[in-house]
Amino acid sequence: MRSIITGTSSGSEQGKTINILDILKYLLFHWKWFVLSILCFSALYYYQYAKAPFVYSSFETVMIKTPMNTPTTARLNRATTSFNSVSVASEILQLKTKELMRETVRRIDGLTSYSMTKGLRNVELYKSSPIQIRLSNDNATQQFEVKVVPVDKQTVMLTWDGRDNKATEAKLNTEVSTPIGKLTVVSTIHYKEDYYGKEITARRGNLESLVSYFMGNLKITQMEQDASLLRIEIDDRNPQRGADLITEMVNVYNEMSLDSKSQIAKNTASFIEDRLSIIQSELAEVETDIEQLRRNNQGVNVDVAGEMYLTDSRQFQTERTKIETDLKLAQMMQQHLNSSNKQGELIPNNTGLVDVNVESQIEAYNTMLLRKNRLIEGSSTSNPVVRDLDASLTSMRNNIDRAVENALGGLEVKVRNARREEGVARGKAMQMPQKQRIMLSVERQQKVKEELYLYLLNKREENALNQAMTDDNIRVIDPASVDYSPKYPSKVRKVITGAGIGGVLPAIVLLLILMLDTEVRSKKDIEDTITAPFLGEIPLSKENKNNTTAIGVNRIGRDPLTETFRILRTNIGLMSREGKPPKVVTLTSFAAGVGKTFSSINLSATLSFLDKKVVVVDLDLRKGTLSARLGLSHQRGSTQYLADENITLDDILHPVTDFDNLHCVPIGMVAPNPVELLLSKRLDNLIRELKERYDYVIVDGVPVGIVADANIVDRISDMTIFVVRAGKMDRRQLPEIEKIYRDRKLTNLAVLLNGVTLNRSGYGYGGYGYSYGGYGYGEEPKKNIFTRWFYAR
Repeated sequence: MRSIITGTSSGSEQGKTINILDILKYLLFHWKWFVLSILCFSALYYYQYAKAPFVYSSFETVMIKTPMNTPTTARLNRATTSFNSVSVASEILQLKTKELMRETVRRIDGLTSYSMTKGLRNVELYKSSPIQIRLSNDNATQQFEVKVVPVDKQTVMLTWDGRDNKATEAKLNTEVSTPIGKLTVVSTIHYKEDYYGKEITARRGNLESLVSYFMGNLKITQMEQDASLLRIEIDDRNPQRGADLITEMVNVYNEMSLDSKSQIAKNTASFIEDRLSIIQSELAEVETDIEQLRRNNQGVNVDVAGEMYLTDSRQFQTERTKIETDLKLAQMMQQHLNSSNKQGELIPNNTGLVDVNVESQIEAYNTMLLRKNRLIEGSSTSNPVVRDLDASLTSMRNNIDRAVENALGGLEVKVRNARREEGVARGKAMQMPQKQRIMLSVERQQKVKEELYLYLLNKREENALNQAMTDDNIRVIDPASVDYSPKYPSKVRKVITGAGIGGVLPAIVLLLILMLDTEVRSKKDIEDTITAPFLGEIPLSKENKNNTTAIGVNRIGRDPLTETFRILRTNIGLMSREGKPPKVVTLTSFAAGVGKTFSSINLSATLSFLDKKVVVVDLDLRKGTLSARLGLSHQRGSTQYLADENITLDDILHPVTDFDNLHCVPIGMVAPNPVELLLSKRLDNLIRELKERYDYVIVDGVPVGIVADANIVDRISDMTIFVVRAGKMDRRQLPEIEKIYRDRKLTNLAVLLNGVTLNRSGYGYGGYGYSYGGYGYGEEPKKNIFTRWFYAR
């Protein structure tokens, strides 16, 4: 940042730092711009403050009812119904819905606003308005703006915005025809003489625009992370309207929530009744089916009937087995009776196969047979008694055989009956699983429908209880209150903001100018880049800037210009080579118009003040600016001397007016071939003779790089002064001077800064605290209060 960045440099950018004090000096040097900017912006922001409507903040604290913070009676309600579950975040989002705000705006009649101007500020009247507009055919979408001016107790004047500006007279509380239809201007309790002659603007806006306006100013925050307390805040131009809006918004929200709950309860009751009717009918059908199934089982339970049939089957099977055993034994008895080889044997008795009579017959037969066998042992078979016994035994045996045969027939019948009964019982038992499955299915349907029926009966009572216990979702903790101190605008904040912008803006602009300014301005700009010796700074003052004379220095002068050339003179004396001070000094630059000629003339004059013989030579054979400045353009000069060997040094030497020890060698005429003339040995002879006669030879050369003259003339120089014009050279060109110095393309190169503005940007001669007036050489430059403070430090 030019001289504000300080540090050391040896051909490279190293060790650079920002000097904050220099930045402050630079900014405070332009203090007038800061003062002007601060005054302008402060006045602008104060005007904005005086014109901006006041904005007030209204707020209310409410509690969202949850199962944790509601009474016991309401807790049952919230714990047993799904639609009563509460989420604080959900409640906040519902409070921010547009539909809720639309209804709230309608309720507080927020579509129509009434305002008047007090000073520069527009004031919202709301309910304190002395009049109200009532449309006969009120249409929510209709918009208008009318200006009402109360005239007296009964009359007002109406003017329509954007329409015919002709005022219409209207009677209070009387319907009147207007461009927007029939309306009535109604007076309120605030209609007083204070409002006579004052214009009141009644404006009806678009509902959606108003909703967006209020929604943008509405803020709902949860007071604690885990708390169900909410702070509802809104900013509005009328404090009472903001409070009414918050209060009404909570009321509308509770009404909407209650309506929603009531509608849910009604829909639920209707649904339950419908389902109960359907399920009751289905349950009756199922119970009828169960009745029919039990009737088909003769009233016996399916499970019991199955066990009974299975028992009967087993009993019939056992009986069948016993009868078959008896049948088998009876058959064996018959075989025994019919066997020929067992005719004289006893018949088995007590087998239980026949009835008691047969058993008695067998017993009698066996007794008679034993008697016979005893008789035979004592007599022969021809014994008549034996024969009678045989006949009796034969008869008895035949009777027994017939009785056994009859018993076999009876047993066979019993076997068949037992088998049939067993089959029937088994068949009925096999049918029981199917009947049991059918019965289970029907009973299951009965159970399900019965449980559902009972559940719906319970829910019907529960819904009726909830409907009777429905309450609000929000309870007001702190009613809406208003902070009557305007939240916006703040006069102090507005003025401070304006002053802050007024102070920052010039600083930004000045710093941007400083950063974007790439011109060489001061000694620091050169020293930070170039290692070549720095001879001094030539100031640019108003006097020198407007001075048209060639020489600005004075032998006894104490002005800054004279002092700087004295410093330059001293520094040139220090630029000795091989112990000898330079006698031939050449001045050059990168471009024309940097003050090279001015420096040459005034340096020569300053050297002559030491009673030294000085000659200044104009070797700018293409322009001859120095010759023109001294009024010697038409005299013989260096061009004639270099071109004509017959011309001597005395022919081209001319004294400078008012300076006894100062002479000048003008160019004489513009040379057509300056390069060839400068390459001739006549130039070396000219300088040699001048060095013999004069103590100093000052050569006004040509710019470097533009033409070859400067490099050609360099052979005669003991020292080269490179003149840099402040504000004319880009700092990016300084490395080229450094390269020239390091490559020694010019002899004993040193740099001179010309045209430095005194006290410019807070730095320079006065800026560094060593102004010439400080040493008693002249009048000290005037300093303002800010620079005096810095100099004191």
